[in-house]
Amino acid sequence: MGHITGFKEFERELPAKAAPQERVAHNREFVGLYSEDQLTKQAARCMDCGIPFCHSGCPLGNIIPEFNDAVYQQDWEEAYRILSSTNNFPEFTGRICPAPCESACVLSINRAPVAIEEIEKHIIEIAFSKGYVQPTAPVLKSGKTVAVVGSGPAGLAAAAQLTKAGHSVTVFERDDLPGGLLRYGVPDFKLEKWVIDRRIQLLEEDGVVFRCNTEIGKDLPANVLTDSFDAVVLSGGATVPRDLPITGRDLQGIHFAMPYLTQHNRRVSSLPLTEEEVLATGLDVVVIGSGDTGSDCVGTANRQQARSVTQFAMMHQPGTERPAHTPWPQEPAIFRTSTSHEEGCQRYWGIHTKAFLGDAQGQVRALLVTDVTWETDVLGRRLRFEEIAGSEREIPCQLVLLAVGFASPQYAGLLEQLGVTVDERGNVRAAEGSYQTSVPNVFVAGDMRRGQSLVVWAISEGREAARKVDLFLTGKTALPSKNAVGMFT
Repeated sequence: MGHITGFKEFERELPAKAAPQERVAHNREFVGLYSEDQLTKQAARCMDCGIPFCHSGCPLGNIIPEFNDAVYQQDWEEAYRILSSTNNFPEFTGRICPAPCESACVLSINRAPVAIEEIEKHIIEIAFSKGYVQPTAPVLKSGKTVAVVGSGPAGLAAAAQLTKAGHSVTVFERDDLPGGLLRYGVPDFKLEKWVIDRRIQLLEEDGVVFRCNTEIGKDLPANVLTDSFDAVVLSGGATVPRDLPITGRDLQGIHFAMPYLTQHNRRVSSLPLTEEEVLATGLDVVVIGSGDTGSDCVGTANRQQARSVTQFAMMHQPGTERPAHTPWPQEPAIFRTSTSHEEGCQRYWGIHTKAFLGDAQGQVRALLVTDVTWETDVLGRRLRFEEIAGSEREIPCQLVLLAVGFASPQYAGLLEQLGVTVDERGNVRAAEGSYQTSVPNVFVAGDMRRGQSLVVWAISEGREAARKVDLFLTGKTALPSKNAVGMFT
């Protein structure tokens, strides 16, 4: 490494953020950038560790020590070349990835890890500013055509790789603009939409065709794709939300998280709303679910000037130290505070929602809850819970947002018409290691195959599926496989 003792000389430092009271007044990104000196020092913290476990912690197999060294040397073109060789969209992962690579960083065994995510973001933004990011499609085409269904990170990665291999790619998207959950699920304060538009423009310059407002299986029969294209890649995501079917679920004011976030993103982008407006303004809001989607609901409700925001988690509050059941280099199950939590949120842990309570007009007015305790195994993993006697009470609210995850892809329509085999969870089944479904020229990638996951996994899935499609179409492939297998899923 360029500065072999940097990890001993420099502490981990993240870019400055706007104060909570300032950033909740707008919907823009609020994390600043490093100075040149700060960026160099953060890259210098990358150790000459011998076996870089960050490679395996990253589902993409990003070649992290090498691009850190290039950053330290201020060789921006080389840093971009290394990063883009494994990651099609560092501008996305550098903003919204939970960075499992940092949990696997050797330095994190006893110190704060290298700030890999921020360094990635800086590399790609510097590369854009210097004109290094250009279309990459070859002049000579293969003559093969591929349809990609879904324009989220998996679909975009598959399209990018297949175009690079010389195939003609058409991406079908049921929404009015491409991007999938990047556009309509991730709030602008985490990922401004010009970032997506910039990448879509590059893909279009590469020859990718986007057909929006087209839902396969509804607007267009699925067999049109299998008959008209040499191969099809399914990358529509896991879109069926998990529900909470308890007493009072039919009351007004109870909504799934994703439609709420989608509507807010459309409002921020000055796009027309297609459903009845849901706003948290002046209301007591309860978010049920403790993951990233729940956190996004918290930040959005604060920007809509909710009177109060409360978040429920049924599990007990994690500790601040790595527990035995998630040893290094796995992603640790520890207590985390997101930027949305910093902006104002009452968090409840070990709380069980038993019923939604309504008023005479059929509007939710409160939740009936009880505290719970968890029985755990010797490693601290949860086994079963029990209600704590005498803890039952009501928590007032006028808006409930359900953010308890996604069950599976939507089967009716596209999947049903194709006749692809699904597994016991409802995900599209693919042959081991091939990404090929039970229909020979149909492949699958992303959450449709593996279930709900991270944006970095979606990009990895899209890249790997594209490689298998290229092999299927031509009998060989020059598309790279990931340098390391993401071991810690």
